[in-house]
Amino acid sequence: MTIRLITTKVKTALSIAAQRCMLTVAALSVCTTIGAQDGIDSTATMSPTVYTRSYMVGTGPVRLLDTYLSQEHFKGSGFTFLSTSEKRKGQRWFTMTEHQADISYTHDRSDNFNDISGIYKFYCGRLREWNKLYPGLTLRAGVMGMATLGFIYNTTAGNNPAQALAALQIMPTLGASYRFAAWGKPMMLRYEAQLPLAGLIFSPQYGQSYYEIFSKGDYDHNIVPTTMVAYPSFRQLITLDVGLCKHVSMRIGYLGDYEQSDVNSIKHHIYSHRIMIGVVKSFQLIKHKP
Repeated sequence: MTIRLITTKVKTALSIAAQRCMLTVAALSVCTTIGAQDGIDSTATMSPTVYTRSYMVGTGPVRLLDTYLSQEHFKGSGFTFLSTSEKRKGQRWFTMTEHQADISYTHDRSDNFNDISGIYKFYCGRLREWNKLYPGLTLRAGVMGMATLGFIYNTTAGNNPAQALAALQIMPTLGASYRFAAWGKPMMLRYEAQLPLAGLIFSPQYGQSYYEIFSKGDYDHNIVPTTMVAYPSFRQLITLDVGLCKHVSMRIGYLGDYEQSDVNSIKHHIYSHRIMIGVVKSFQLIKHKP
């Protein structure tokens, strides 16, 4: 009886030990599987691409001179649409593109002559950010390319009533932004400036008609290389973002675009000032490897 009792207890103990070993092995297997899945997920998930997009409209005064059409200075008002997109993958470098469309209506001092102008500008470039210099402060610098297409139409001119505008420019770009909070709202004050360094501009010679250029093929130095001396222009944008919700902000600001050139004996400038308002939205895309 004693031997049987001992044998029974030993079998019971071995059975309990076997069950515990099986539970332990099962738990370890589950943990290993979860860990492996986490490892696969972390490997498969790539760093997110963050997009920041803004859409703004604005209006304000404009001053215009183009001696190909008239020796008079014109002034009036205009309307601007500005779309900005920033694409970043990481914390240092990002790609920025901008679309800017301007329409203005101006008149001379005697209000006898009127100019209508329409200009589209496309900006694209790469910039780098520095955000560890001071809490909330971010500095940025880079190079952007600008392509311009447009026209100026004088409603009362004679033989040459219109002037075509076309240019390609390389523009160093500088900027800074500062994040802070006020009245319980997250805010960001931002400044951006661009200065053309070199490029190409289309311009007829003074007195040369477009019929001579395009119909007769009389090319006369109409594609002109430019530097800051012949194309001393400047563009700046000052904005304030006020957070509305987590990823959406309202943006208000000032856009100053001062474009001028002096090529082929033709002086040209358009100085525009715009009070801008719009909205900013940020979102991110996370890609997974198959």
